[in-house]
Amino acid sequence: MIKLFNHELSGNSYKVRLMLSLLGLEYEVVDIDLKAGEAKSPWLLKMNPLGQIPILMDGDLVISDSHAILVYLARRYGNEDWLPVEAVSMSKVIEWLSISANEIQNGPCTARLYFVFNAKIDLDLAQQRAHAVLKVIDKHLQQQDWLVLNRPTIADIACYPYIGLAPEGGISLEAYPNVVAWINRIKGLTGYIGMPGL
Repeated sequence: MIKLFNHELSGNSYKVRLMLSLLGLEYEVVDIDLKAGEAKSPWLLKMNPLGQIPILMDGDLVISDSHAILVYLARRYGNEDWLPVEAVSMSKVIEWLSISANEIQNGPCTARLYFVFNAKIDLDLAQQRAHAVLKVIDKHLQQQDWLVLNRPTIADIACYPYIGLAPEGGISLEAYPNVVAWINRIKGLTGYIGMPGL
């Protein structure tokens, strides 16, 4: 049985839950109390010394980092539609995982942390970064329905949560109609599940 160490309001945990659901996989959820500092508890630090979630256990295998987990699930349980093995196609998907881990994480994700988790961050800077990446993505989606390869891939699953949750960070999506249409396409995927705010 697959086990996911998770927090309900974590977009990074959610992207793993979403991928598991899209693949039709059964799994057990172990909720971690972030406010109580459970992520830094010794038993969890043995699985991820960084003290971060999500963490996925599949038998004896332990994987941390949401993007690493998406790659694992796509290759282990999916097909090449989610993550192709051909070099150029794979690199195009990985480009978007990098955008998710950097521009999206430091923009809409960070802005949301200010409001949802009372994090002490530079809100103005995070919102500026959010609008910068949203402009790029909206322009990119003018010509295509999905981020890459003209079909849903783990690139879309990686980028979706914190873009969809951007309004929780005080970032309106009204000026980004192509992004909004893309969000709605993701919500229409077979096996889609939501989370609070989505």
